[in-house]
Amino acid sequence: MGKGWKKAGKLEAAAKKGAIFTKVAREISVAAKLGGGDPEGNSRLKLAIEAAREVSCPKDTIERAIKKGTGQLDDGSVIEEISYEGYGPHGVGIIVECQTDNRTRTVSQMRNIFKANGGNMGESGAVAWMFERVCLITGKKSSIGDPEEEAIEAGANEVEHNEDEGSYSFYGSPSDLDSIRSALQSRGWEVSVAELSYKAKEKTQISEEQKKEVFELLEELEDNDDSHRVHATL
Repeated sequence: MGKGWKKAGKLEAAAKKGAIFTKVAREISVAAKLGGGDPEGNSRLKLAIEAAREVSCPKDTIERAIKKGTGQLDDGSVIEEISYEGYGPHGVGIIVECQTDNRTRTVSQMRNIFKANGGNMGESGAVAWMFERVCLITGKKSSIGDPEEEAIEAGANEVEHNEDEGSYSFYGSPSDLDSIRSALQSRGWEVSVAELSYKAKEKTQISEEQKKEVFELLEELEDNDDSHRVHATL
């Protein structure tokens, strides 16, 4: 019995690791397709490769993903970036950014996840009005004076402290992504995220008990193989 449970646990862990590798490889492929296969000239690709290495993604998986993105390797599948919108329980707005090689499969899975968790997937634009399109740069710095001053000097509009990670997130106009990232790096910041994102214009006010219901939906959306980022008005 004990050995059986151990084997099941190992298989589950392997499956989760495989799903993570799939996600990071898709991001590498998309980044290489959009900006070329040289990470030094493609900041999105560089960050994607760093993220893949952090989760111990095999080197050959990374190299294959780059070749697929640049067109050097054709396995018959094409990775698309597509977003889905909907409402979670208690009127919480949700946007799910996906990277998929099968749009039909993904939309069906997304709709089922929303429905099974007390939510409802809507048409394009259903909840987009609840969010602002922004650039997001997250990083750490050994010695920080005034975070607001750092944001101003880098050209960001806003900064938030992520206490659980010990990092800071800087927000700005989508067109300022590269300039804010470069400015922060020149000021000694170690950037871990630099991407276009969505920021809730107003947070949906719900109780702690209601949040648990919403979190169940968000976790299931995040765990889906095709989901890349999940945004909510919380």
